[in-house]
Amino acid sequence: MERIPGWQILFLFGISIWIMISSIFKVTRKLRSLIQPWVSHQVTSGTHIILRIQKYEHGLLDALFSGLSCVVSVPFYTAFLPLLFWSGHSKLARQMTLLMAFCDYIGNCIKDVVSAPRPISPPVRRVADTKDEKENALEYGFPSSHALNTVCLSGYFLHYVLSNTQNRDTFAGVVGFAMVCLLVGLIGFGRIYLGMHSLVDVIGGLAFGLTILAFWLYVHEYVDNFVISGQHVTSFWAALSFSLLFAYPTPELPTPSFEYHTAFNGVALGIVTGIQQTYHQFHHEKVQRIFTPQLSILAFLGRILVGIPTILLVKLCSKTFAKWILPIAANVLGVPVRSSGYIPVLTPAGKKISKGRQLGYVQKLLFFSQEESFDVDTGIRLFQYGGLAWSVVDLVPSLFSRLSL
Repeated sequence: MERIPGWQILFLFGISIWIMISSIFKVTRKLRSLIQPWVSHQVTSGTHIILRIQKYEHGLLDALFSGLSCVVSVPFYTAFLPLLFWSGHSKLARQMTLLMAFCDYIGNCIKDVVSAPRPISPPVRRVADTKDEKENALEYGFPSSHALNTVCLSGYFLHYVLSNTQNRDTFAGVVGFAMVCLLVGLIGFGRIYLGMHSLVDVIGGLAFGLTILAFWLYVHEYVDNFVISGQHVTSFWAALSFSLLFAYPTPELPTPSFEYHTAFNGVALGIVTGIQQTYHQFHHEKVQRIFTPQLSILAFLGRILVGIPTILLVKLCSKTFAKWILPIAANVLGVPVRSSGYIPVLTPAGKKISKGRQLGYVQKLLFFSQEESFDVDTGIRLFQYGGLAWSVVDLVPSLFSRLSL
């Protein structure tokens, strides 16, 4: 039996210590008391900038910026990344998946620590026509997740393309950089135009995005090497995913941010688990890639027709199984549980459980106290999206292999 590397133990132990320190010294509340007043003042004082921009209101601009917001949203990347895996670009896909999970966690943590409001509507006109945008509006504003994610993912994509191009062209690099800057600028401006964010939110998103991108470019090769060839990868990542749930800060008021993090946390766990098990079969650097004789457009379309229904079925089955097994496991372990929506019989009668509500640090660490219970929906969501992601990189490629796709 292989020894567990010391750095893994120290890393997980460090997170546990951070949870206890944060709870004892109320770190989140102290940080919020320092940062929130300044950010809230900037949001309020920046209202005139938003109103000035919205003077140029037009239906075409509404459609343009709403469309751009959808293209760089978390649901879009959730749908796009499986196609990237199945097209043969596994390294790019897994790196962007893990980067997306990292961005989502850091960005949402900052949102809920600061708990700063979005621009007040009215007088600001808020354009939230889609379900995704309406849910985004329930989150806190600082920093802008769209700006942060766009900087990180488009910047990493450009880095990957330029790094893997044999004949590097300076002109192509300049054009690519200009296109990334244009996209980031349009997204940032669009978030202000739509009334979803103030100027300080967008600037914060850009600043945090550049910081995260710089950090990721430094560590991404180490992370990738660990995922494909490290020791105790699955057990470490499962423990890490579990620990991050409890390390998440408690917001001033309930928001959906914790739900989004839990979902992508599960996605990262499923991707890492599947890649670590099947790297040499389906995800090495010599796999079939689209636009080559080995993987034609028709074959790729066949993969989509087989893959999409399969992962949706796995998602449904994973959710159903988790809804059945987790309450039973909790009952066996003596852990009191409740449900904020997935299991109606576990919702206390006469009590409305706020969606996205999180326990405090101590309750998170100990799972429960005399006054609190554990929201089983968190475990169901983690299991559901973990199963979906695992099927993308393990089950579905196995089907492709059997069907000669």
